[in-house]
Amino acid sequence: MKQSSINIDVELDEHNVPQQITWNASDTTADKDQKAKAMMLAFWDSTDKSALRIDLWTKDMMVDEMADFFYQSFMTMAETYHRATKHTELVNDIKSFAKDFYNKFREEQLKENKA
Repeated sequence: MKQSSINIDVELDEHNVPQQITWNASDTTADKDQKAKAMMLAFWDSTDKSALRIDLWTKDMMVDEMADFFYQSFMTMAETYHRATKHTELVNDIKSFAKDFYNKFREEQLKENKA
């Protein structure tokens, strides 16, 4: 049986706030560690019927980048859910929420920029 590994390294400042996140995977063509400003990792614990999560972001992650990250994560979750279940109506609901979320974020940004 084949085994694959994903390694994540998080460099913390003196207050344990992430300064840098890097990752690499054994099944990639990348020849060096990849940098990231944020990450969300979830595992399903079928015994407890609960999601276990690790959410990290670096100090230099901008609010607009976080909104983009969440929008793209919602859209990706919708696609993953569709591949797993074929529940098109629910997938469309997730995508609709993602679009509403992003539009509301942009409206909020415009308000803040005018103030």
